[in-house]
Amino acid sequence: MRYSSLDAFLAEGKTALAKGPVALVLVEDDVETDSTLRHHLDLRFRQVVAFMPPAFDLAPDVEEAVIRVDHDVKREAGFPDLVNRVIEAAPGIWLYYCFNAEYLFFPFCETRTVGELATFHGEERRDAMLTYVIDIYAGDLRQHKNAVALEDANLDKSGYYALARKDPDNHNHPKDRQLDFFGGLRWRYEEHIPPARRKIDRISLFKAKPGLTLRDTHTFSDEEYNTYACPWHNNLTAAVVSFRTAKALKTNPGSTFDIHDFRWHNSAPFEWHSRQLLDLGLMEPGQWF
Repeated sequence: MRYSSLDAFLAEGKTALAKGPVALVLVEDDVETDSTLRHHLDLRFRQVVAFMPPAFDLAPDVEEAVIRVDHDVKREAGFPDLVNRVIEAAPGIWLYYCFNAEYLFFPFCETRTVGELATFHGEERRDAMLTYVIDIYAGDLRQHKNAVALEDANLDKSGYYALARKDPDNHNHPKDRQLDFFGGLRWRYEEHIPPARRKIDRISLFKAKPGLTLRDTHTFSDEEYNTYACPWHNNLTAAVVSFRTAKALKTNPGSTFDIHDFRWHNSAPFEWHSRQLLDLGLMEPGQWF
């Protein structure tokens, strides 16, 4: 199914938003779009919706399986506006958003579906899930000049940390159960990253409700959505494994000539399996065993 615009999708494609979880994939450029969409189809989202420029192509098998919406993510108002319009149209539905060349992993995702994940999280009275955006990058930048290579992906196995999130309305106390997380390429190459874009936490999976809005900081207007856990125990977290930062650093003229190899002594090959992310402490199962 294909729609000519975001307006057309929201007006005519309401059945796609009738039951979740629904994945919203925001395609910024023509890099690993097919693999991104296939990965999220394999996680068993009810619907996978690709928002992408009309000039971009999709593989035939992917084109048949996803809903395509002609929408230039970079030229339009931006990702918060798009996600917020879908939120308004889909109250009560679990939604997930990511960009192309990003891949959701959650505990035991090889044997459990994203629907089971959302159901369990909801049963714990949680309407949003913290995800960490974990940078991956090609090992050989001479061969992969845009730093994207599925078969040669690496990640940082350490160098992650968290700071208390300041409350602008109460300078004496940080926000309750909220932290700013840092690490990966945004930390190692912070001189090329604006301060406001250095965090790696994102509330990627959440339940839409009336009045809820997403900010460009990847946080929500409802502060409870921005918490990492409920007050009484730790909750599930997930990871969005992403080439996006590596790709930007190697395609931006201001940084590409300063970077010859993303690998360092704490790099490791990415195994494309949730067990590795769990072992590294980059997500946790909470009470979900």
